[in-house]
Amino acid sequence: MLTRRQTIVAAALAALIVAGPANAQQKLKVVASFSILGDLVKNVGGERLDVVTLVGPNGNAHVYAPSPADARKLVDAKLVLVNGLGFEGWLNRLVSASGTKAPIVVASKGIKPREGHGDHDHGKIDPHAWQSIANVKVYVGNIRDALIAADAASQDAYTANATAYLAKLDALEREVKETIARIPADRRRLITSHDSFGYFEDAYGIDFIAPQGVSTEAEASAKDIAAIITQVKKQKVSAVFLENVSDPRLVRQIASETGAKIGGTLYSDALTDDKGDAPSYIELIRHNLKQLAAALG
Repeated sequence: MLTRRQTIVAAALAALIVAGPANAQQKLKVVASFSILGDLVKNVGGERLDVVTLVGPNGNAHVYAPSPADARKLVDAKLVLVNGLGFEGWLNRLVSASGTKAPIVVASKGIKPREGHGDHDHGKIDPHAWQSIANVKVYVGNIRDALIAADAASQDAYTANATAYLAKLDALEREVKETIARIPADRRRLITSHDSFGYFEDAYGIDFIAPQGVSTEAEASAKDIAAIITQVKKQKVSAVFLENVSDPRLVRQIASETGAKIGGTLYSDALTDDKGDAPSYIELIRHNLKQLAAALG
C-alpha cells in the first residue's frame, strides 16, 4: 500500500514522463537559409528551437540548388529566416514550390545596404551585411522579434538570450577595432578571391581588393590575371588571402608572381563544421581577425 507521499511522488514522475515527449515536440521548427544565419538563430532561440539550415557548413549559397528535401523543410517550418539583400537568389522558387505557410522573415531588415560591383553575383547590392558586427546586432534584434511573434509564450527567454548574445557581440566588436588599430595604416591592404568583405572594410578600415570579376563561378582570363598582378604591385598589397568558397589557384598564382604574402583562409559566406576553424559566427570573425593581424601586422 502506497503512502500519500509516495502516491504524490509517483504521480509527479508519471506526469514528467508523459510531459517529456510532448515538450520535446513543442520546439519551434525554424529554417535558416545558410549556416551563419542559423548560428545567430540558435543563439537567440536556444533550446526552444529546432533549427535547420538550407546551405550548411562550407556551403556555397551562390551556386546552391534547392532539393525536394529542402521544400519539405519549409513545409514543416513555423518560421523561415533569410538574409535578404538578394543573397538567396533561389529563395522565391523554393518557397513557391514548397507551398509553405510559414512567415518568411528577412534578418537584414533595417540595414543600409552597400552597393556591390556590377559584376557581383548578386547584382548591384552587396548582401554580405553580416561582415559588420554592428549589422549583426540588427539581425539579432530582427530574429528575436520574429521568434517572439511566432512563439509569444517564450518572449522572456528570447529577449534574455538576445541580450546576452548582444553583449558578446559588443565585446567582439571592441576586440576587432583594437586589433586593427595595431596594424600600421599603410599595411591595411589585401587581395582576396571573392568580394564578400565590403561591410567589414567600411566598418573597420581594411582595404579588400578583389582579383577577379567576383563571381565564384567565373574563370579569370590571362588578361585579368595580368591586370591584377599589375594592380597588386602598384597598390603595394601586403597579402593575398584564400576563402572557403572560391578556387584558390588564382590567388596562389598572383602571390607567386608579386611576392605578396599568402595569408590563411578568410571565411566569408559560410561557417565550417564543428571540427573547423569557424564553427560559429563569433569564431569566424575571430579567426579572420587573427589571420589579418598575422599577415598585415
